[in-house]
Amino acid sequence: MQKNLWSLGLGIALTSILSAHDALAEPVTLNQANTSWILTSTALVLFMTLPGLALFYGGLVRIRNVLSILMQCFSIACLVSTIWFLFAYSLAFGNGDSLQAFWGGWDKVFLIGVSPTSLTGDIPETVFVMFQMTFAIITPALVIGGFAERARFSAVLWFSSLWVIFIYAPLCHWVWGGGWLAQLGFMDFAGGSVVHINAGIAALIAALVIGNRRGFPKTPMMPHNMTMVFTGASMLWVGWFGFNGGSALAANGNAGMAILVTHLGAATGSLAWMTMEWVRHGKASILGIVTGMVAGLGTITPASGFVGPAGAAFIGLLAGWVCYWFTQLIRQRLKIDDSLDVSPVHGVGGILGTILTGVFAAPMLGGTGLASGGSMLHQVGVQALGVIATLAWSGTLTFIILKIVDATVGLRADRDQETEGLDLAFHDEKGYNLDTGSF
Repeated sequence: MQKNLWSLGLGIALTSILSAHDALAEPVTLNQANTSWILTSTALVLFMTLPGLALFYGGLVRIRNVLSILMQCFSIACLVSTIWFLFAYSLAFGNGDSLQAFWGGWDKVFLIGVSPTSLTGDIPETVFVMFQMTFAIITPALVIGGFAERARFSAVLWFSSLWVIFIYAPLCHWVWGGGWLAQLGFMDFAGGSVVHINAGIAALIAALVIGNRRGFPKTPMMPHNMTMVFTGASMLWVGWFGFNGGSALAANGNAGMAILVTHLGAATGSLAWMTMEWVRHGKASILGIVTGMVAGLGTITPASGFVGPAGAAFIGLLAGWVCYWFTQLIRQRLKIDDSLDVSPVHGVGGILGTILTGVFAAPMLGGTGLASGGSMLHQVGVQALGVIATLAWSGTLTFIILKIVDATVGLRADRDQETEGLDLAFHDEKGYNLDTGSF
């Protein structure tokens, strides 16, 4: 009897082991729900650039330069998409050799091996390639706000191409491609460092290198179309749900929480900026509230998959206040003509959100846990290291690229072109037909 029981127990144990082995050996299969969500998120993120960012930036510039901004956003989308296909995706997510911690590799050039059946996790690799491509598109498009209304169109194209290859792709690999920052436990859910700090410091360096617009800061340079600004900003808010929620790479509770905290960050950031403006100037403006929204969105981005609602609300409030003051500092005190406030909004917001991720990700503050598995202080240290590395890499190489472009094709439009407006100077078109006699 005991022998039979022992044999039965041994059989059950062996069956369990074999079943577990089969389950582990079973290949990952396509998850249709996750795939559908990332397809949707991809469209939302592209919607952020075209038309969201294009309209937002286009309304902020003066009337004679509106088409130049729309053209730059559109052409960057086309150009970066092609570079991503050629080799930038491989540099970001390919498999390298001894430099794997810093550089992806060349095994995915021309998207070799990316087929309808290849998977990244449980979604098609084609979908992952396209989702990540939309991030690569919007980041250099953000940078152009730093030197809007005075850069040559050819210079914008050359700068954006080199910037994506030598700055964006390696940094993307460090954080999301298994590079050295990821190995240290650096936490950046959707682009606090890769997108916002990266674009912010690049815009600041570009504004310094190319110089202020003629007449700045004495001549008022008001947005020419606030209706366009509001429309573009609203599109950014909606599209950001794909930006942050899609970064979960799954249709699950983590994606849902990312969307919730993203919305809260935008709302509280808007209210904080509006309140600051109202108290200091006696009136609240559309420009102020939508800029606060962008500050809140950029600041919550790195933390969006790691923090809870309370942490997100606090981060948004702090973003609206801090980014507002940095905007005043850069424009009024330092008199740096970052035309569309990329560095104080995206750059400062990205730094703030990246550091605070190491705080509010702690379970005791409602977060999902610290990546390092250590103390909050240790995680904040890792976050700070990532911030410093991003600033150093992007800032240094941006300066070098700008100098190369300036020495070859020339960075800045000449005086007559800038006075006439970039729309006519480089595109031979006008944004508006104001000749009423033609009707």
